[in-house]
Amino acid sequence: MKNFRVAVWVAVIIVAAVLGWLTLNITKTRDMPLAEGPFGVPFTLVSQSGEPITEQALRGKPTAVFFGFTHCPEVCPTTLFELSGWMEKVDPAGDKIQAYFVTVDPERDTPEIMNQYVSNVSKRITGISGPPEKVADVIKGFRVYAKKVPVDEKDPNGEYTMDHTASVFLLDSEGRFAGTIAYGENPDTAVKKLENLISKG
Repeated sequence: MKNFRVAVWVAVIIVAAVLGWLTLNITKTRDMPLAEGPFGVPFTLVSQSGEPITEQALRGKPTAVFFGFTHCPEVCPTTLFELSGWMEKVDPAGDKIQAYFVTVDPERDTPEIMNQYVSNVSKRITGISGPPEKVADVIKGFRVYAKKVPVDEKDPNGEYTMDHTASVFLLDSEGRFAGTIAYGENPDTAVKKLENLISKG
C-alpha cells in the first residue's frame, strides 16, 4: 500500500512538472511577435487576364486571399460575393484594399475559366491560376488544405470535387499574415477585420 502511495505521488509530481513546462512555453509563445517576413512563398502564376503574376502582387496594400475552385457549389461563390460586398463597404473607392482568388483546381480552372467565373461575381477580386505543380507549391506554402475527392468512390478517375480551407487570409501591405475571416463569419465582424487591416496598412 505504501509503495502504491509513493507511485501515485511520483505520478502527480511528474504531471505537475509537465503542466508547468507547457504553461511556461505557451506563455512564451503568446508573447512572441508574429513572423516579420511575408506569409506564403514566392510564386509565378497566371492572373485571370492571362498575365504573369507573382507574390509581389500581394504587397503594397492590405490584401485578402481566398483559395477555392470554380466548380464549388456554395462556399466559394458565397465567400467571393460576401468579400466583394465587404470591400465595397470599407473601401468604396477601391484603392485601399485588394483581393485575390487562387484556384485549388488548376486542371479545370484555366485563366480563361477563372476570368469568366470571378468577373461574374466581383470586379474587386482577381482570379489566379497556373500550372498544377506551381499552384500546389503555393497551396502548401500558404498552409492551405486542398484535396481532390471523387464524386463516385467506385470511379476515382471520374468526376471530382475539392475539399479545401474555406477561410480568407488577411495580409498587411508588406505581405505579412494579419488574420483570417472564417466561412460564415458574422458580417459585422468581417467588416471590422477589414477596417482594422486597412487602418494598420
